[in-house]
Amino acid sequence: MELVVNILLGIVIAATPLVFAAIGELVVEKSGVLNLGVEGMMIVGAIAGFSVTIESGNYLAGVISAIAAGALMALLFGFLTQTLFANQVATGLALTMFGLGLAALWGQDYSGKAAGNFPRLDLPVLSDLPLVGKLLFGQDYLVYLSILLVVGVSWFFRKTRGGLIVRAIGENHDAAHAIGYPVVLYRYLALMFGGACAGLGGAYLSVVQTPFWAEGMTAGRGWIALALVVFAAWRPGRALLGAYLFGGITILQLHSQGFGVKVEAQYLSMLPYLATIAVLVIISSDRLKVKLNAPACLTQPFRAAT
Repeated sequence: MELVVNILLGIVIAATPLVFAAIGELVVEKSGVLNLGVEGMMIVGAIAGFSVTIESGNYLAGVISAIAAGALMALLFGFLTQTLFANQVATGLALTMFGLGLAALWGQDYSGKAAGNFPRLDLPVLSDLPLVGKLLFGQDYLVYLSILLVVGVSWFFRKTRGGLIVRAIGENHDAAHAIGYPVVLYRYLALMFGGACAGLGGAYLSVVQTPFWAEGMTAGRGWIALALVVFAAWRPGRALLGAYLFGGITILQLHSQGFGVKVEAQYLSMLPYLATIAVLVIISSDRLKVKLNAPACLTQPFRAAT
């Protein structure tokens, strides 16, 4: 029973940074922008959150710093693509390389340092219940925030005027502009939200999941988050389920040798990335379905008619 609980807890912890990054990128893509710099924003958020937590001893300050760092990275991407009309794909790749280099430089003085245990929810009686106690009432606060974020984004797109405007801009930015909606402003806001979420996901890695700094610790999770958006067909609820599925695959490869599976560790470490490739191949085989689900103006630059 205890082993099952530990495995389930591990899945939640592995999935949470993916939830943050994927839900942020989902909002960005709903607005018609493709930001491939999720990995770069995550790693900058990771070092920003970790360094501020170490220096201040305050977890909240660390989390806020990670959110701000990710949003600033996204703001840079927005300036290049929405104002200067740089190619979105090339700029996103450059943002990832820039973020990885910046984080490596920033983190040189923090290698070997460790943060303490992130605060967790602790409810009398409820947190001590067998099996469900730790799973439902004993997680760190960011896990609950990730769930609320998914619910909030789903509600935003379905029930609010702002959500409908973002969706309209993603589907036809010229029509949205024609009836008076500020397309570029909404895309900037969506990009900064996505960057903030990616930064928060990075902070979860460095402050909660493995509370120390290691260069390249995002290890491709930003790319998995990008794949999750397509896997989810741009739907928040499916993105959450997909993140937990990939989290389960990650934990599976960590525990498989303990279960007596005689496979080289290097092959097991490949599992999450092989699963990502397999999912993308399967989804891409039905191009019509992808085209119907994807925002129609995705990657298309917007230039206001003068």
